[in-house]
Amino acid sequence: MFIVSVTYQKSLEVVESRLPAHVAFLDKFYSKGVFIASGRKVPRSGGIILVQGVSRPELEDILEQDPFKSNGVAVYEITEFVPNRTAPDFTQLLNL
Repeated sequence: MFIVSVTYQKSLEVVESRLPAHVAFLDKFYSKGVFIASGRKVPRSGGIILVQGVSRPELEDILEQDPFKSNGVAVYEITEFVPNRTAPDFTQLLNL
């Protein structure tokens, strides 16, 4: 499993102009079961994406498809982790 920390490099006006394409990118990988959660950071300096079922090289290739990346809107930090304990409603995360 991976946590992807997205950090904006452009103004929020630029982020907003690219947001529909970014959401389409997210939708594509939600439909494939790769992304399991995502959302904005508070304060709004970027976002977080939780990822499952791919290797780091595969994830790096996926992130290259994000219009935020190709347009220089954001940079990405990838952290891999292996969950070994969860709250009862999230036990399915232990088998990823």
